[in-house]
Amino acid sequence: MSSVPPVISAAELAAALDAGSDVVVLEIRRDRATIPGQLALALPEPPAGHIPGAHAVDFTELIGPRTETSGHAPLPEEAQVRDLVERSGIHESSLVAVYSSDLASSATRAWWVLRWAGLPDVRYLDGGVHAWLAVGGELSQVRPAAGGGTARVRLGALPTLDAEAAAALARAGHLLDSRPPVAYAGSADDATSGHIPGAHSLPGDENLREGYLGDGDTLRSRYAPYLTGAPVGAYCGGGVAATLDVLALSKLGVTAALYPGSWSQWITDPTRPIATGTARG
Repeated sequence: MSSVPPVISAAELAAALDAGSDVVVLEIRRDRATIPGQLALALPEPPAGHIPGAHAVDFTELIGPRTETSGHAPLPEEAQVRDLVERSGIHESSLVAVYSSDLASSATRAWWVLRWAGLPDVRYLDGGVHAWLAVGGELSQVRPAAGGGTARVRLGALPTLDAEAAAALARAGHLLDSRPPVAYAGSADDATSGHIPGAHSLPGDENLREGYLGDGDTLRSRYAPYLTGAPVGAYCGGGVAATLDVLALSKLGVTAALYPGSWSQWITDPTRPIATGTARG
């Protein structure tokens, strides 16, 4: 795991910007119509404006072309990431801070994708735009000019799992299911609901309080059963919410693999086993 911290506070970001450091801020914007109903209803109205200098990144730029077996949110292709890097002005020396005004997982997906693409210093803005406002930061209506980024894109800098590797990890290590418990348990009315046999239920959004990631002691206590030295991985519905677990483990110095296809890919093959109920199966 990189020695670069995966999280930056609003005060630290403000200080870096005031110092004139090479900082690139990305605001990840998701069409709220694509967010599941209950989650969308719980979202507050976004603030009128963005952190000064923040580039707007559409959430779809973090997703590659879908196929019948890819799952809902496959990883982006190299050209997609390269275009984002160039357009946002990201260099090898840049500190990249990501936040979202919708779901925190939109930002953590961006954090993960850019780190997976080989960018050396990418950090989740703890608390997002509300933390920025809390430290006296102002908002802007003006976007920076696009273009000029020169950072190299090297896909594969973070570990990933395919379906077979996820199944094996559930048996030989710790595979964390980041979805809500009701999704993990499944329903008798839906034959494609449930979880990967052997996976542990550990909802990623429970790492957050109003967009702030738990402190080290809180996270260490929560993940203690899985910090045994055995490999750790995470999945969710489509490879987005699971990045909350990966981020939390990264804060603890643990490199966890992501199963990008996640449950939406797992169920494309009817021969793959499905466990139901609250037990690991």
